[in-house]
Amino acid sequence: MLKRKIDQEFLGFLQGPTKEALLVTGARQVGKTFSVRQFAHRHFQDFVEINFIEHPEAKALFDSVHGTKDFFNRFSAYVGRSLTKGKTLVFFDEVQECPEIVTFIKFLGDDGRYRYALSGSLLGVKIKDVRSVPVGYLREVDMFPLDFEEFVMANGMPTEVMDNLKEACQANRPIDKVVDVKMMDLLRLYLVVGGMPAAVQVYVDTNDIQAVIREQQAILVQYRKDAAKYDARDKLEIVRTLDLIPSELNVQNKRFYATALRPGERFDRIGDNFLWLKSAGIAIPVYNVDQPKAPLELSKKANLFKLFLNDVGLLSCMYMDGIQLKILSGDIGINFGSVYENFVAQELRAHGFEHIYYYNSKKHGEVDFVVEHDGAALLIEAKSGRDYDRHTALDNVMAVRDFGIESAWVLNGFGDSSSDGRVAYRPVYSLMCLHHNPLPDKMLYKVDLSSLTDESPNH
Repeated sequence: MLKRKIDQEFLGFLQGPTKEALLVTGARQVGKTFSVRQFAHRHFQDFVEINFIEHPEAKALFDSVHGTKDFFNRFSAYVGRSLTKGKTLVFFDEVQECPEIVTFIKFLGDDGRYRYALSGSLLGVKIKDVRSVPVGYLREVDMFPLDFEEFVMANGMPTEVMDNLKEACQANRPIDKVVDVKMMDLLRLYLVVGGMPAAVQVYVDTNDIQAVIREQQAILVQYRKDAAKYDARDKLEIVRTLDLIPSELNVQNKRFYATALRPGERFDRIGDNFLWLKSAGIAIPVYNVDQPKAPLELSKKANLFKLFLNDVGLLSCMYMDGIQLKILSGDIGINFGSVYENFVAQELRAHGFEHIYYYNSKKHGEVDFVVEHDGAALLIEAKSGRDYDRHTALDNVMAVRDFGIESAWVLNGFGDSSSDGRVAYRPVYSLMCLHHNPLPDKMLYKVDLSSLTDESPNH
């Protein structure tokens, strides 16, 4: 059974207000349903699961419902057994088929007799159709494919070895050579298998790469069907956009061009295609910025971006030219650039970096990734070749005093953990130690106005 970090985030829901429901979002096939089931079995005495695709008749629970009393009369008849108040989790799955539930969850939360979890596919696309999302009644948790650390643990890495490795990565100390070799072997494997739970489980059970590829192909077929089902008007262009991601990542600057879809096409006419793929959790856009300085969102160019897949294993699967064996063997004759960069984008997104950027200018050159970390811009370069210590564009950008860049990471595949001034060389797998620091639950601040009162000595 695959162990997921999301379990810790679910505990926040368990310990939070009883009126609060858990909303698990994320792309199809990332393990949302399985994780909710496992969480329920560990922490609740009773568990009820209602899937609105498998049981479409359950949507009648919310058809013209008149308050909670009316709902629970229907619910009791539908479930057909008594449930324990305060110790039952009710799980509504595939809620995109019954969006009314998101509005009604406020009344269920206020009633308080059970706890509730909601999940589904394409919620980022469908949630916009909901009349009102109740503030304070939904704890939203976004789920992603297994990140690299989860993948490593699923493949049997001893916990104490991983703990020592993470300590070394966080301190930017040299990695033990034996450990580094094994981690790079696992990284190459991850570039092929990726983090989709079904694909990872197939590999763990069989070690059969062909079986993994068949599982990945089935996921991609489902993604294409989703586009056709939920956006009939633009389905062909959305599918075409998805299928173009691998080839567009192989062009020199990896930017996605609207003309790749149709000669002479303009971005403003097809921009919704990219937004659909992003909202569905299938693609990760990385936008260009005019200046690599915080706040990055202020200089973002919405029409200039690279488009990565949500899972690097799916990207490798889409290349379909035997790239898997070349990656696993460490064949230096192929260009790993796009695969490496997709891995970086995927790790950053899974680690809380919701907004990811890159920088490119004729004067300074291009830097692969820019993110905000600890209130400042952090530059990240992903180098798959042996000349990773040559980074002219990075040096040019860091030399611009107005940008105020204090640090940069150069990710390499050769186990180098060292520093050269503000530039830190790190093994590419050390991204597992980089996380976006969320805002604290409370930010208390008060302006002292006592000097303006009549009792003040100055009055």
